[in-house]
Amino acid sequence: MIDTWKSDLRTYVTEHATQMTREPSGVLAHPYTVPSSPDSPYYSNALWDWDSWFISVVLGQVELETGEAGRFGPYEEGTIRNFLDHTDADGVMPLLLKPEGPLLHGDPSRAAGFSQNMHKPIIAQQAALLSRRRGSAEWISDGIPVIQSFLERYLESHIHAETGLAYWQTDFAIGVDNDPSVYYRPDRSTASIYLNSLLYRELLAFGSLLEDLDRLPEANRWRGRAQDLADAINTHLWDERDGTYYSADLAFREIDGDDWLHSGAPRSWSALLLRVDNWSSFLPLWAGFASQEQAERMRERLQDTRTFRANFGVRTLSRLEKPYNLRASNNPSNWLGPVWGISNYLIFRGLEKYGFADDARELAEQTVELFGRDLATTGCLHEFYNPDTGEAIMTRNFQNWNFLVLNLIAYLDGRPVVAEF
Repeated sequence: MIDTWKSDLRTYVTEHATQMTREPSGVLAHPYTVPSSPDSPYYSNALWDWDSWFISVVLGQVELETGEAGRFGPYEEGTIRNFLDHTDADGVMPLLLKPEGPLLHGDPSRAAGFSQNMHKPIIAQQAALLSRRRGSAEWISDGIPVIQSFLERYLESHIHAETGLAYWQTDFAIGVDNDPSVYYRPDRSTASIYLNSLLYRELLAFGSLLEDLDRLPEANRWRGRAQDLADAINTHLWDERDGTYYSADLAFREIDGDDWLHSGAPRSWSALLLRVDNWSSFLPLWAGFASQEQAERMRERLQDTRTFRANFGVRTLSRLEKPYNLRASNNPSNWLGPVWGISNYLIFRGLEKYGFADDARELAEQTVELFGRDLATTGCLHEFYNPDTGEAIMTRNFQNWNFLVLNLIAYLDGRPVVAEF
């Protein structure tokens, strides 16, 4: 059956990928991409931050498979330029753009204390991906100052001084919407392993862009910042006891030398691990800053069918966690156990990166089966799924990172694969 599923999915993705492209509209002055087909109930007209990054990975694979290099380039470049156009002088980049205007939740200005989340740190990675396919970064040279101001804003306003870790401002629009490590927790209290993994790769990607533009001293400075972040992550977010990474709690009162109650033994720690088992703990494999020994221990945890491993991939939350549930939810989207195409894909990439070829292949095959069954049954793909039965939970015609199944099929067939930076 898997050969049939691969063939059907390959045809479906290559024929439907164009449905994720949109022409300039309203405040969006450039062509852009969206996560869903025009007839999907959600996500069919808005430009989203990390969604558009993975759409670009898919479109690169479609170009490769169809022999139409550059076909989607205007939409991928336009996506990046739309975000750059709407980045303010303080480096604040919206996380969502609609034709009628950008979405920023609250006031992110310095005057307001920068209290809200902005675009996730993936814009340099998206630009680096397109630069690799084009063989040059010259096309984005004029946008480098804006990307740099965005990253400097991140390092100024999202970094915890005591630990050097990145934190979310709030639980609004964090991508993994209801991650219990962040959801409903106090503002600026969580050093998310998901966010820190993204930021690490983002800093490396910006260094790569600068090197491509013959700005090597600057490139090395940004790579040094990436290494500083990796060191902080390994110091504060690795749990030697459990053999995995977790997010951490940063919500501590400042040490007061005049406070007699604590003066005899003030706290000596700057963070405490939030031991919540979710799929984000495996992102350091994708990011590449885990050691081989750490990766081996994480691989063992990944195979446990009592927690993460299911018939159709990896549960987004361990089945043993109290919040685990599989209900349909759009606001927030449910990451409390359902299988998502993007979590399967990123964990697959991590396994492949660290040489766990058999595990990577098995996860790729499970993902192909998941989407192949859905396509055969419903004629489309959905946003997230029951990890044990493969039943679609919600959102017909969700395309987005589900179309990365095309890249997985190429991997399984031994053909060239387009991958993110």
